[in-house]
Amino acid sequence: TFPAAVQAVLWWRYRLPFGAVVCVLGLLLGEWVNRYLNFWGWTYFPVNFCFPSNLMPGAIVLDVVLMLTNSMTVTAVLGGMAWGLLFYPGNWPVIAPLHVPVEYNGMMMTLADLQGYHYVRTGTPEYIRMVEKGTLRTFGKDVAPVSAFFSAFKGEF
Repeated sequence: TFPAAVQAVLWWRYRLPFGAVVCVLGLLLGEWVNRYLNFWGWTYFPVNFCFPSNLMPGAIVLDVVLMLTNSMTVTAVLGGMAWGLLFYPGNWPVIAPLHVPVEYNGMMMTLADLQGYHYVRTGTPEYIRMVEKGTLRTFGKDVAPVSAFFSAFKGEF
């Protein structure tokens, strides 16, 4: 909602096609301040466990669609769809280093598993069972693409 509002003001008044990027940069700055001060500053939760999502690829495509089409309607339909479709692949460069295989005590695991192994959290089986009830398990292992396409469809409206 905010990228669309900032984009509308900057486009209609000044013909500047970078409203979504400006809005996302402000959001990411606020998110990093929140992550550092609240997660690390108050609870000493590791910052690499709670990095914010990367919204920049979707914002760039949203602004490019507006710049090329000069139409807010086409931008809402195509740019909103691209925003939803690019959300998951846009975060791959951030998540990819955590899937590097490492050997620890004779066992092969990912770096994310090793971080989770060393950082002890409270997690009871009852809580884990409650969380697993609300997932998209009916779609098998294709949860992320289904979520991305639903987000793209929802972004059109």
